[in-house]
Amino acid sequence: MSSRYGLVVCGGKSSRMGTDKSLVNYHGKPQRYHLYELMKPHCERVFISCNALQVPDIPSEYEVLVDDPEYGDIGPMAALLTAFKQHPEASFMVVGCDYPFFSQAHIEQLSKATLQSENAAAFYNADNEFYEPLLAGYQSIVKHTLELNFRLKNLSLQRILKEVSADIIEAGDEMAIQSIDTIDGYEKVMLQLYKTNNNNTK
Repeated sequence: MSSRYGLVVCGGKSSRMGTDKSLVNYHGKPQRYHLYELMKPHCERVFISCNALQVPDIPSEYEVLVDDPEYGDIGPMAALLTAFKQHPEASFMVVGCDYPFFSQAHIEQLSKATLQSENAAAFYNADNEFYEPLLAGYQSIVKHTLELNFRLKNLSLQRILKEVSADIIEAGDEMAIQSIDTIDGYEKVMLQLYKTNNNNTK
C-alpha cells in the first residue's frame, strides 16, 4: 500500500477575502494549522501547500510544499502537481483552507473514502452538481492524468475528477462543504460559530 499524505492547500491569492484565507482564525488558530492538526492522525505526513512568499511565516514544526515554478500561477492544480512530483508513489488527502465547517468527522469520512477509492474520491455538492476538488483524496495513479491535462492546458481539477469518475462522498451537512472567500461570508461564519459555541456551553 502506498503512503498516504495530507495536503493543506493555502497557496491562493485570497483577493476577494482581502487577506490570506489560510490565516483566518475560526477555531482558535490560523486555519492552515487547524486543518494540519486535524489531518495528522490520518496521514503518515502532512504538508502545508503554499507559495514561496508564505514560507517565512510558517513555523518550522509544520512541513511545507512550495508550488513548483514549473507549474506557474495555475491555481490549485499546482499544489497537486507539486505534491506528486515530489512524492510520486504517495496518495494525497487534500483539504483547502476555505471550509470553516469542515470538521474532524469529515476528515475521517475523507480518510475512509480515500482508502477505498481506486483513483480519487471527493465531497460532492449535489445542488450544483460538482465535486469539491479541495476536499478530496487522490491516488498516485491520478498523477498521469494531472500531468497530461497540464500539458494540454486543461487546468480544472473539477474536470479531472469527472474524467476519472471519482467516487462521491456525501457530506450530509451542506455547511461542511461551504467555501468562504469573502469578508461578508467570514462575518456570517463567525456569528454562526459564536452562536454554536454559546449553545454548547449552556
